Amino acid sequence: MTLPIAPGHSTEEEARRLLQPLQASFPFEPRFLDVPRAGAGAPDGATARMHLVDEGPRGGEGAVLFVHGNPTWSFYWRRALAALSGEVRVVAPDHVGMGLSERAPGGLRLADHVENLVAVVDALDLRDVTLVCHDWGGAIGFGAVLARRDRFKGFVVTNTAAFPSGQIPRRISACRIPGLGRLAVQGGNAFVRAALRMTTVRPLSDEARAGLLAPYGDWARREQVWRFVEDIPMRDTHPTWKDLCAIADRLESLRGLPMELVWGMRDWCFSPRFLAGWRQRFPDGRVTELTGVGHYVMEEAADEVVAAVRRVRERIAAEVRP
Repeated sequence: MTLPIAPGHSTEEEARRLLQPLQASFPFEPRFLDVPRAGAGAPDGATARMHLVDEGPRGGEGAVLFVHGNPTWSFYWRRALAALSGEVRVVAPDHVGMGLSERAPGGLRLADHVENLVAVVDALDLRDVTLVCHDWGGAIGFGAVLARRDRFKGFVVTNTAAFPSGQIPRRISACRIPGLGRLAVQGGNAFVRAALRMTTVRPLSDEARAGLLAPYGDWARREQVWRFVEDIPMRDTHPTWKDLCAIADRLESLRGLPMELVWGMRDWCFSPRFLAGWRQRFPDGRVTELTGVGHYVMEEAADEVVAAVRRVRERIAAEVRP
């Protein structure tokens, strides 16, 4: 099922305006889906418009679900979407509050994003899914996997975590300083702009910089960027701690499914220490260490991620052949 765009909806109009200068690098038709409007201050039964890319053939060949982190959006996956859409259905949503999706005043937490991603999987009836995740997309993506275990068949994991960590980089911690952190992140766009310089070893192209900046042009559009920073759980008193631990406690139940770990080894945020955490939980996972690559793996090593997706899909296909 391909979801149509509702004519005249302000979210869609804004999306088309932002996409117009990005057509050369991001030529995908915008689709929208109503998902639960969870989070602080949301009235019962409220919904929000989630933007997603949904391209490629339908039928019995499964799907690849790309889940982004903070402060990116589906644009981050553009090279993989273009490379794979001729051979498999590819779906890349923007979390509510991010990218071209509707904003959610008050912000969302991990559990809300997981609920929304499950809604996408259900509404599109995705089956035999390969999850590809990055940054916050690890916790959100694996939360959805564990909620819809029968629909997922394999994983490509890139510079992310789905388990608690007792450490936080100083550059991230500074963004959590009460008052000042929010002014910098949401007011001055410091988080998005810093990411353009600090997440790769090689400088980003002008095209990449323009695309990654495009949806975050003012205070309201940047609120969820701040909320993601605020939602990093560092101790058991944090509201999201129990939800992240619940995901972490069940990860090993997924052992035996095809798993590829594609890691930028020059990442100061999701450092190789996090890769070790994945290896401990999935000792049979295939590992690709990218020694000259930082956090934004898709900007420096998209071909390696695409190759990993194809290997996972080949294993899935081999296991279902008679």
